[in-house]
Amino acid sequence: FSAKHVYSLPDGHRFPIAKYSLVYEQLLYEGVIAEDQVKDVGLLAEEVLLLTHSNEYWQKLKNQTLSEKETRKIGLPIHQQSLQRSLNTSQGTIFASEQALNNGLGLNLAGGTHHAYAGHGEGFCVFNDIAIAANCLLDRNLAQKVIVIDLDVHQGNGTSAIFQQDSRVFTFSMHGKNNYPHKKERSDLDIELPKGTDDNEYLHILSENLPRLISKIKPDLIYYQAGVDVLATDLLGTLALSKNGCKQRDEIVIENCCRLDIPLVIVMGGGYSPRLADIVDAHCNTYKTALDIYH
Repeated sequence: FSAKHVYSLPDGHRFPIAKYSLVYEQLLYEGVIAEDQVKDVGLLAEEVLLLTHSNEYWQKLKNQTLSEKETRKIGLPIHQQSLQRSLNTSQGTIFASEQALNNGLGLNLAGGTHHAYAGHGEGFCVFNDIAIAANCLLDRNLAQKVIVIDLDVHQGNGTSAIFQQDSRVFTFSMHGKNNYPHKKERSDLDIELPKGTDDNEYLHILSENLPRLISKIKPDLIYYQAGVDVLATDLLGTLALSKNGCKQRDEIVIENCCRLDIPLVIVMGGGYSPRLADIVDAHCNTYKTALDIYH
């Protein structure tokens, strides 16, 4: 986490950017984490970025020459500070990956920007931090097989597209069927859920599929995109999970990784409930659950 690259959005903007600082502050306040456990990892290097994203896209961002349509597709302002934040977040997921390989668990108090493609951003995502980190580890031969578990309510379309031809990365997305993005990509495993799917049905489907998937793939590392827009209160979601159901979802993923001794990286993902406190609580539950299980 870094407070250096936090910026404000106009009043009424749909993206709750304040959640990042609030999650960090809440975890500190509750004594879940200590300040010396949190690291500002600096900015992603250009050569690492270009393992995933096209040079044409990067030059447009760097020189701020995106068209109005391209910027609107991202849905966030593109300026020096927002670009640095995206570079810092992506470097954070790489650092969390290194921590996971060394210690079993790495946490980024941001990230999960799964809608960004190699050549463009969309859906509040400038860069795809999970893809950047996975490609960095694969390039350095620190991992040979990776699973992305994407449980955001929206399909991880950018991640799926980036790795569609790469057998080293298995993409698993469990999401709302009739949610954004309207045009879905093909993941290695997609589970589309009908509108109103509740705790019992959701947790049953996840419990049925996840252990079998991990046992079959036998990855060196797992990325968990833990979006909390699965909550019934979410303004941009179509599922109906309670806060406790969302926490049980986290427990299923994290306990399976811990039990099988597979390094786990957790990134935040989305959340758009009208009460910011609900978003912060649900995200904090993810990190608290991870630290409880791994301790």
